[in-house]
Formats: sequence, structure tokens, C-alpha cells
Amino acid sequence: MKTLCVLQHVEAEYLGLIEDHFEGRNIRFRYCRPFTSGAAVPADTEDNDGLVLLGAGPLGIVSGHLMPSLGAELRLTRSFLDRGLPVIGIGVGACILSTAAGGGAEEAPLRFVLEMARRIVPDALGGHLPQTFPLGVYMRDRPVLPAGAKVLAVDARGGPVVFQWRDNCLGFLGHPGIKSAMIEDLIMDSDEVPEGTAETLASLRAAQGVIAAALAAIMVGLVDLTRLMELSV
Repeated sequence: MKTLCVLQHVEAEYLGLIEDHFEGRNIRFRYCRPFTSGAAVPADTEDNDGLVLLGAGPLGIVSGHLMPSLGAELRLTRSFLDRGLPVIGIGVGACILSTAAGGGAEEAPLRFVLEMARRIVPDALGGHLPQTFPLGVYMRDRPVLPAGAKVLAVDARGGPVVFQWRDNCLGFLGHPGIKSAMIEDLIMDSDEVPEGTAETLASLRAAQGVIAAALAAIMVGLVDLTRLMELSV
């Protein structure tokens, strides 16, 4: 059984609908919450088989209120990459993955949008990435992709929203397992509310069934790509 370290930056953001998919495949995950008293980012991979970097709500990596544990998270991410272990970055987590892999991040305002992502690589995630799928994005900044990164899906403007690095790392600008309640809690805990939030929340609630259906296909490809169900040797 494989175990994932899941870095959580704010209480309201978690794996969401992804939890059920990991549990159904006997993939263990444990949350690391460096924002809580007495907790810290692990110094290395320890006994984990992969890393998930969740989004950080309104926190940024190069603008706004910067993530307090950024330095430690970059070191931890590089540790996983150096050992060839899978890393999944979501939201600002995708910026951390890009930076640790040799790319970077650039300033972009806090936004909350429901993107209709479009696959541009036919065999992305082994052919399991849907041709089109809704992706809820609530984040600040955007990744500058590292050399060798492959864009798998783009938004309506042609900007990357899903990318792959090496053969086992993925970045999602939006949360593929998002729940509307997650965003509601994030907004309640923040002093900054993105423009059009009420309308986007309504659209997100209406799209939850489609998001769940798309995630079921995405998770098949994600688990296969990251080899999280293969026996350890």
C-alpha cells in the first residue's frame, strides 16, 4: 500500500472528492498542516511514496501574502523529485512544483473562475483525460513551466491548466476534486473576495455532477501515471 504526503496550507482546502478515489484504491494519505501549532513541513520524503501540494487559497508564491512555509516546501518537493517520486501540484501547488522542477512562477491576481478545460494531447493520462471538463480555479499567481513540461489541457484563452513533468508529475491550476463548500469556507476566511464570486459559486454548484464524472476518469489516468498502485520493490 502506497502512502502520500498531502501538504495543506489552509484548513478549508483539502483533497475534496479525490479522497474517495484514493481510499477506494487503498492509497493512504496523511495531511501535513504546517500552519497549525507545533506542525512543520517534513525535512525529506520520509516513508512517503508521493507528494500532493494543495492550493493555498489567497496565499501567493510571488505576490500578495506569501506562503510562510514556501522555502521548506520547495526543499521537500525537490527531495521527492530527486528521488523520482510522483508530485501532484494543485493551484499554487502547481507553482511550487514548477519552481522546484526548474521553472518558476509569475504574478497574477487572486481569481475564482470555473474554466472549461480542453485536452490538447489525445493520449493525455493514458487517454483518460476527458476531451473537455470543468475545472474550478481559486488561486493567486501562475506557474512558469519548467523545461520539458508537457501541456495536457488549456483554458478558453489557450493558457495551460493541466501539465505533466517527467513521466510521473502533474500540475493542475484548478482543483479537479473541488467542492463548492471548500470555496465558501476559503472565502469566509479571507479578507479578499475575487470579482464575480457569487456567480462563479452558483456555476460551480451546478457543475458538481459533471466535475465528479470527469474526476472519475482523471483519477484512473493519474493513478496509472504515478504508479501509485504498483507494488513497492
